[in-house]
Amino acid sequence: MKRTANSAATLALFLLSGAAMAGPAADNPKDSNLQGPAEATTSATLPSVSGTVTKVDEATGKISIDHQAIPNLSMDAMTMVFKAADPDLLKAARPGDAVTFTADKVNGQLTVMTLKKDK
Repeated sequence: MKRTANSAATLALFLLSGAAMAGPAADNPKDSNLQGPAEATTSATLPSVSGTVTKVDEATGKISIDHQAIPNLSMDAMTMVFKAADPDLLKAARPGDAVTFTADKVNGQLTVMTLKKDK
């Protein structure tokens, strides 16, 4: 009987130490490097940003935009290369186009989520 009590105590300590070793990232998914669906920000909640297209590379699915500050990415105004969330976003974009877009970090890459030509 004493052996069963010791085994149960050892198991309990093992389980508790595993939770402690997991650390804050296990408690708060935003602290981890993984970006799962629970973290995905919807395009509707992303701030719209103004910019000018400087380059479009449909072959790589990337677009360069000279843009205003992007608050959700803590990014100042600059020219930046973004991956397109949907390659179709690039079809109508041309260098020199004034655009309004939303951007987010997806799988570690700066990504244009929506893109609309300004009139």
